[in-house]
Amino acid sequence: MKKYNVAVLGATGEVGRQMIKVLEEHEFPVSELRLLASARSVGKTVCFNGKDIPVYEAKEDSFNGIDIVFGAASASLARKFAPFIKEAGAVFVDNSSAFRHDTDVPLVVPEINGDDVKWNKGIIANPNCSTIITLMAVKGINRLSKIEKMVASTYQAVSGAGAGGLRELKDQNSALAEGREIVCDTFPYQIAENLIPAIGSFTDNGYSTEEMKMQNEGRKIMHLPDLKVTCTCVRVPVMRSHSISVSVYTEDELDLDAVRAQIAKEDGVRLVDDPANRIYPMPLDTSDQDLVYVGRIRKDLAFEKGITLWCCGDQIRKGAATNAVQIAELLIER
Repeated sequence: MKKYNVAVLGATGEVGRQMIKVLEEHEFPVSELRLLASARSVGKTVCFNGKDIPVYEAKEDSFNGIDIVFGAASASLARKFAPFIKEAGAVFVDNSSAFRHDTDVPLVVPEINGDDVKWNKGIIANPNCSTIITLMAVKGINRLSKIEKMVASTYQAVSGAGAGGLRELKDQNSALAEGREIVCDTFPYQIAENLIPAIGSFTDNGYSTEEMKMQNEGRKIMHLPDLKVTCTCVRVPVMRSHSISVSVYTEDELDLDAVRAQIAKEDGVRLVDDPANRIYPMPLDTSDQDLVYVGRIRKDLAFEKGITLWCCGDQIRKGAATNAVQIAELLIER
């Protein structure tokens, strides 16, 4: 089997480290693994296949000889280094928001629009985490009848804010238990025992940038240019998995049994839908694995052609790192 020289840009962050773990789990055919980060991470090592791999500072010439670059850094760094990655002849699978809306950059969830990797011009974008998890849950419904509209509320774990979010929730929980002062660095308000209905910056229409991703990215991924989405994004005191309540409105009225049967056979999805026996998706059950759990499937009471459901998925894995590795696997297959 051919092997590839692989780089991870942002290798010491939460998503970067998870990418390295997933590459190992998937036995990705790596010849050389080059770990890149900021100057302050130089000297650190990350274990891969039993070996401690050193971290180097990301520079313009860091990508020479590399075949595939996984981006786990900020959008500004992705834009800075993308020209040098392309110049080196590598394909850039980028997890940031930098290129998601570029018309010449595929935005890919492999189980939904995997064929789009074929028309890449050196960059493939990884979608937003809550978008991935939601679309994984509803893709089966779209196979039965085209989705025209969605109304969603996301319940997003602190892991979405990186290592700082995870650390802040742990510290605040300890402070509450010990009667110490609450410190807020990552989030604008206390997140322990609280909800914050604001993720991203607010736009002129009253929606946040995070909320608009569901519509704008959903249209591109599902090839539904007229898809309309209303979304509210909420940060919740959960460590890792995102949860989403979503109602979808389709061209045709659908039978619930047919919807459940279709979701049950979709790749990357697990039907967990027996509320009478208290069986439904929850963040604890979906953390540190790659399946999106779907349940609470029921008819929408406001619209005849509506289906309402609840889904959960790991934000760091399928919502970011695993999806990126799956994109690279498609690249080398096709």
